Amino acid sequence: MPVTLHRPGLPPAPDLSGWADIPVAIAVDTVPGAQQIDPAIRPLRPAGQQPRLMGRAVTVECAAPDFGAVLHALDLIGPGEVLVIAAAGHADHAMIGDILSGHLRAKGVAGVIVDGAVRDTGTLGRWDDFAVFSRHITPRGPKGADLGAVLGPVRFGGVTIQPGDLILGDDDGLVCLPPEIWEAGLTPARAKLALEERWIHALRNGSAAAAFGLPAPFRR
Repeated sequence: MPVTLHRPGLPPAPDLSGWADIPVAIAVDTVPGAQQIDPAIRPLRPAGQQPRLMGRAVTVECAAPDFGAVLHALDLIGPGEVLVIAAAGHADHAMIGDILSGHLRAKGVAGVIVDGAVRDTGTLGRWDDFAVFSRHITPRGPKGADLGAVLGPVRFGGVTIQPGDLILGDDDGLVCLPPEIWEAGLTPARAKLALEERWIHALRNGSAAAAFGLPAPFRR
């Protein structure tokens, strides 16, 4: 059965720049409807060096070790988007490496996230302008290019990701934000960022009890 294409591409997106400075931890903690992706899917680069990831999902479902759907997605993904490769956690065969990732990077794609394996990490790990997250790393490549689906809903890291969902990624992990929460979700996220700034100021200038409004402890 050939690769299934569910749609020709993503529709135009609204302005999502407001999410650019929202940490994943803030989104997970405060945004109703935010879907935390399994934290076992980790950024490739070390903490402090991982480029931030933000972009709409171009979804791929792989029947690993076949990676045909990934190849079809190369012509459909655009600048600023995120390639989401759902490979059911398959560890034995990489679904993408430096050649395909380098092509995506040259197109201006924001990055790739893989519920499965990647390879060629020595090259991928040198890029500070292209984010890579994966569950596994393996040297063995894919086998076959005939199966899978592109731009349909996928199960990825314990959540369902729809084409066009907003993906945020940083050193702490990944979160998926469906379109229906984009506008309203910014308000609690920004409020939490402002609250954290007040905590920092209060801790610098007083006690933890005062900073967090703690009641007096019971004294024996």
